[in-house]
Amino acid sequence: MTQTHLSQISRRVESLSRARAFWRDTLHVPELYTFPGLAFFDLRQTRLMLRETGLREEADILYLTTPDIAVAHAALAARGAQITGAPHMIHKHPDGAEEWMAFFKDDEGRDLALHSILRP
Repeated sequence: MTQTHLSQISRRVESLSRARAFWRDTLHVPELYTFPGLAFFDLRQTRLMLRETGLREEADILYLTTPDIAVAHAALAARGAQITGAPHMIHKHPDGAEEWMAFFKDDEGRDLALHSILRP
């Protein structure tokens, strides 16, 4: 197998219309297209597919990369996102690069995170 990247991830949602509004309007992720029960968003090299199930289910944490975690965190808070953790450094690499994360909830109360790598 040659080197590859993750092309699409699927996330089940209770309400597609509510989830679409959250990803599009709160997170400002570009919406690509929709079909009955499905919506697709552009996470750069990875496409996010939201699939309506009518049930509120648990989900793995999605980590969204941003070049400036402080600005992104403040923007999410200003748009009404439920913030659960302020930006904080989680690791310092030998080359001095720092990995930072901040946590928040999606429209169904499930964890999401912002992630940045700050280089010296």
